[in-house]
Amino acid sequence: MNFQGCGTALVTPFQRDLSLDETTLRQLVKRQVDAGIHFLVPCGTTGESPTLTRREHLRVVEITLEEAAGRVPVAAGCGGYNTAEVVELAQELEAMGAQALLSVTPYYNKPTQTGLYEHYKAIASKTKLPVIVYSVPGRTGANVEPATLVRLAAIPNIRAVKEASGNIAQMAAICARVPEDFAVLSGDDAVALPLGALGGKGVISVASNEIPGAMSQIANHILAGDFAAARALHNRWLPLMEINFVESNPIPVKYALSRMGLCEPVWRLPMTPPSPAAAQRIDAVLKELNLIP
Repeated sequence: MNFQGCGTALVTPFQRDLSLDETTLRQLVKRQVDAGIHFLVPCGTTGESPTLTRREHLRVVEITLEEAAGRVPVAAGCGGYNTAEVVELAQELEAMGAQALLSVTPYYNKPTQTGLYEHYKAIASKTKLPVIVYSVPGRTGANVEPATLVRLAAIPNIRAVKEASGNIAQMAAICARVPEDFAVLSGDDAVALPLGALGGKGVISVASNEIPGAMSQIANHILAGDFAAARALHNRWLPLMEINFVESNPIPVKYALSRMGLCEPVWRLPMTPPSPAAAQRIDAVLKELNLIP
């Protein structure tokens, strides 16, 4: 799998009774592929994976694989704070045909850098799939430091990092130190452009749920070294990238998708609908960008 371009951190659509909405999921995946997305990431944290049963998790990935039908790769979410359970899930995802794994750092445990290294080493040793390390310390309490990523990059099937620390200096250090064939991907839409200038290879995006075509174009421009074109598109869509985090992800993006008529406004606890004030702000941005009437 070539870890470049824009991958969508897919939301998981639910019906009003909180059950998995398989029909809508198929429609969302088709919309992504038709818009030119580079790869798909079902069952990440944007997909509310902590609230999915194991059976639902596997079903979401199965549907994504069916609808992608080999046209784009699927990097399935495979993270958690129990290494043994993550290893077991990785093996199930490999058996069903996923092309890669996105594995968020263990949350709450706050492992040391040695613990993080051993966690990912254990996962990689039990699967042949390429692994994307996902570092998002603001949500997990654990930061994968550059020196640790350099160690992890020496493991043959650990092939990329989704870097969502928000620390540009750290991203620069990672890009400067990891091998050329190790992909550094932005975990924040608004940081994909500067990371690209440092040597980043793309983004695993929330905004591409709403605007897959535009986010794919930004990634294509970055990869081509056309930063003027990337900057123009980035500036146009920056209000959406920012409003998607007016409350905890995926509350805003799921609300926006519902306003666009693409899914039901349903979250599983502890996620809740946006506050009236946040909903009003999201609506204003969607109208400004002509995403809703």
